Amino acid sequence: MKSREPQKKSAVLVGYFRERSIESQNFVRASFLSEKIRHERLRKALEYYFSYWNDFTHPGFFSIAFEASGGNLVDSVKPQAAMSMIAAALDIHDDIIDHSMRKKDHMTVFGKFGLDVSILLGNAFLVRGLTLLGNSATKLTGNRQREVFKVAKDCLFEVGNAHAQELEMKRIRDVSPEKYLRVLEMKAAGVEADMQIATLMAGASDQCIEILKEYGRIIGTLATLREEFVDMFEQEELNRRIQRETLPIPLMYALKNSKSKGRILELLKKGKIGKKDVIELASIVVDAKPVIKLKEKMRVLCQEGVALVDDVHNRKSQKLLINLARSMLEDI
Repeated sequence: MKSREPQKKSAVLVGYFRERSIESQNFVRASFLSEKIRHERLRKALEYYFSYWNDFTHPGFFSIAFEASGGNLVDSVKPQAAMSMIAAALDIHDDIIDHSMRKKDHMTVFGKFGLDVSILLGNAFLVRGLTLLGNSATKLTGNRQREVFKVAKDCLFEVGNAHAQELEMKRIRDVSPEKYLRVLEMKAAGVEADMQIATLMAGASDQCIEILKEYGRIIGTLATLREEFVDMFEQEELNRRIQRETLPIPLMYALKNSKSKGRILELLKKGKIGKKDVIELASIVVDAKPVIKLKEKMRVLCQEGVALVDDVHNRKSQKLLINLARSMLEDI
């Protein structure tokens, strides 16, 4: 097992995504905080959500695709903000579905303010996001407008279907990892939407749209799989998934290995595992042959993503897209 545990994204990429997202994030905050929300508890929930909201992933992907398509980043702020709002809505609603009271070092809106306020806040983000996306699309031709709305609808429905399928798998120990892998690939539709809508907004060629659409699905899949590996090393998150959710997919695959299955089941039967157990479990899992094959699949996906962007004309963007794909395999 490698000595360093994987992080969700490298520090360099996090900083780069943050830099690219800050204007749109500020726009989202200003847009919501300027509203006269009369319900005090809902207003406090919004302020609380903004106190820990730091999702630079979706606006970051949007910005990269927009620039790679030849767009001026000044024109990307509002549609980028729209995608951030939609992502925030899904984030809040996911916490409700998963009954997530805490995430890392903070309580969620659901944990602090309860079900009703969380639903209302998630709905507010979704309505504002879709409205802003629609307003931003009015600058496009009729065909491109329709494409934007179709991509948003199709991808949101695919992400929703993925979560619905995942619900059926909760607390089931013998879930097929191949079946769960398909769910994770469906979740990648969110990143595909970010990148495809960005290309449409930037006025990209049909060829560029298709390239970045496929790249978005690949990088979204890699990012989702990477998070599954990261969860193997985070004690609180791993315990939550063992007790109430689906197991991380590397753990699912490791359970297919007869040599490691017995000890893994012994650790899982503890109910709540400690820090030393996490280290042992992670060590067993990452060295299991089925997991090694999963990592090889990720390497192949990465190579496919790198090959796709050979035809991206903006060399700066091309280099970034290549580095982004390769970063998904760091320390895994």
